[in-house]
Amino acid sequence: MEFRIHFGDWITSGLVWVENNLGWFFGFLKDVYLGLYHALNWLFTTPTPLVVIVALGLLAFLARGWKFGLGAAAGLVFILGVNQWENAMDSLSLVIVAALFAILISIPLGIWAAQNSVVSKILKPIMDFLQTMPALVYLLPAIALFHIGVAPGIFATVLFALAPGVRLTELGIRGVDKEVVEAGQAFGASPSRILRQIQLPLAMPSIMAGINQIIMLSLSMVVIAGFVGAGGLGGQVVKSLSALDKPLGFESGMAVVILAIILDRFTGAFGNKRAKSLMGRWFSRFPGGGARPGDTTAGKGVDQIKAENRAVKQSGLA
Repeated sequence: MEFRIHFGDWITSGLVWVENNLGWFFGFLKDVYLGLYHALNWLFTTPTPLVVIVALGLLAFLARGWKFGLGAAAGLVFILGVNQWENAMDSLSLVIVAALFAILISIPLGIWAAQNSVVSKILKPIMDFLQTMPALVYLLPAIALFHIGVAPGIFATVLFALAPGVRLTELGIRGVDKEVVEAGQAFGASPSRILRQIQLPLAMPSIMAGINQIIMLSLSMVVIAGFVGAGGLGGQVVKSLSALDKPLGFESGMAVVILAIILDRFTGAFGNKRAKSLMGRWFSRFPGGGARPGDTTAGKGVDQIKAENRAVKQSGLA
C-alpha cells in the first residue's frame, strides 16, 4: 500500500475556495496595493532624478548628519549612473508600501501578544512558520490570489517581513520595567494611557529595530518578487539570470545594496531619542495625551517615578 499525504492538493483546494469566496476582498486589497504603489511611484519619478537626489540627501543630512547625507546622495548618483533609476524607484515604492502594511499589521499584533499570553502562544508558532518558510514559497499563494504583477509581490513581501515586527514589539513591551507600569497604575492612569505614554515610548528602540528588520526583509524580497512580474530591480536581476547578463546583474544587485544601506541608516536614526521625541509629540495630540500618567509624573524620569511608586506603596496609599 502506498503511503501518500496529499498535503499540496489540500492547500491548492483551500486556495481555490478562498479565491472563489473571498475574491472580492483580495480584489479590493489589490486595488489598495496598486493605488498606493502608483501614487508613491509618481512621487518619485515625476520630478527629475536630480531633484529627488537632493531631497533625499537633505533628509539624510537631517537624519544623521552631513556624512550620511553625502553618502546617500553619492549612492543615488551611482544608481542613476548605471541606468537603474526608474527600476530603483519602482523597487523603493514597492518596499515602502509592503513595509507600511507589515508595520500596520505587526505592531498591533505585537502589542496584543504582549498584553495577552494566550494570543502570544497562538502567534508564536505562526511567526515561526512565517520566518522559516522559504521565501520563494510565498509566491505561490500570491500568484493564486493576485495573479502576476506588483500586487502579488507586495502581498508576498508583507507575509515575509511580518514576523520580526511582531516579535520585537512584543519583546519590547514585555521588557518595560514593571515598576514603571505599576507607578502609572498607582497614579490612576488608564491602560490605554499607560500603553501610549509609558510602554510604547520605553519599548521604542525594540519596536524600531523590528521596523528596521521589516524594511530590510522587504528589500531582500524585492529581488524574489521579480519572479512574479513585480518589475523594478528584482525584474532586472531575474532578467540578468535568464540571459546570463553579468553586467546587468552586478549593476542591479549593487543598486539593491545601496537602497538597503540608505533605508537601514534612515530607520536606525530613529531608534532611540529621536523616536521617543517623535512618539511623545505624536501622542500629545490625542485628547488627554499632553501629560504623563498622572499629572505629578510630568517631566520626571524613570528612576524618580520608581522612587515615588515605592513611596506610595510603603505609605499604603496604592
